[in-house]
Amino acid sequence: DVGMAESGGGSVQPGGSLTLSCTAASGLSISSFSIKWVRQSPGRELELVGIINVAGEIYYKDSVKGRFTISRDGAENTVYLQLNSLKTEDTAMYYCAKLSEQAGPGYSQGTMVTVSS
Repeated sequence: DVGMAESGGGSVQPGGSLTLSCTAASGLSISSFSIKWVRQSPGRELELVGIINVAGEIYYKDSVKGRFTISRDGAENTVYLQLNSLKTEDTAMYYCAKLSEQAGPGYSQGTMVTVSS
């Protein structure tokens, strides 16, 4: 998505934590849009992880409920994805985008999360 940049990925052991950031470019107010996080694991299709809408309501994919937390900081112009209790199956490239726009490879750089012992 033009104007969104992901960061914060890395390699952790199962049970570990990471915080991913989705920062809007200057001139865009991230609080004015519903934002989605998606991920793509090796060899698998893109899947929706969660959404935060303009009102602050949040949706999570069932498999990440209770482990992942989406939040927004308007002052930082950033939406965060806190990943806790990570599992090997969470290994994926994570992308963010406006809800109304395409996300994934080719639309933004993404940030890689690798969970391995």
